[in-house]
Amino acid sequence: MVAEQILRRGVGDSQVLAAMRKVPRDRFLPPDVKNLSYDDRAIPIGYGQTISQPYVVAFMTDALDLKPTDKVLEIGTGSGYQAAILAELVKEVYTIEIIEPLGTRAAGILSELGYKNVNTRIGDGYRGWNEAAPFDAIIVTCSPDAIPQPLIDQLAEGGRMIIPVGPQGEPQQLVLLRKSGGRIEQKKVLPVVFVPMTGEVEKR
Repeated sequence: MVAEQILRRGVGDSQVLAAMRKVPRDRFLPPDVKNLSYDDRAIPIGYGQTISQPYVVAFMTDALDLKPTDKVLEIGTGSGYQAAILAELVKEVYTIEIIEPLGTRAAGILSELGYKNVNTRIGDGYRGWNEAAPFDAIIVTCSPDAIPQPLIDQLAEGGRMIIPVGPQGEPQQLVLLRKSGGRIEQKKVLPVVFVPMTGEVEKR
């Protein structure tokens, strides 16, 4: 998986690659799709959600330029796989899932695998996790039409965010943001397809 799907496509950070090799992706998939665990595609995990393809997980993680001392917020726990990858690389991970059965299942798997630096919450990720802010990095694994302001506000100075943006049924783009001098710099880095962000964002 790492050699064929990730390294060959240009993700070369040794720490990210080591995390992708170490974390057992199959542990995060429902029993009926475990045989697809290492396929080069997104895989359904129930409730209309998916686990992103390995390359996208690696690309998004690599783009955040993570450091071992970082505190990272993830919006959309899903299977828990992305949180586990982050936990291998940074000091603390905070992850929020709006669909309770998925969030509960992911928290159980992360606990079974011994990840003590992952904090999980069931809730609407639109407003982030204010009491734990600021975050050195934020990763969003569901697509809003526009970047939620609360997440921008919770970025630390020098903080980075990667988020898919765009309406469903239209081309989406992964957008990489950096907060510098109180200003936000952003650029589009990859065309993608993600499930929509739900909850409060749908009322806006």
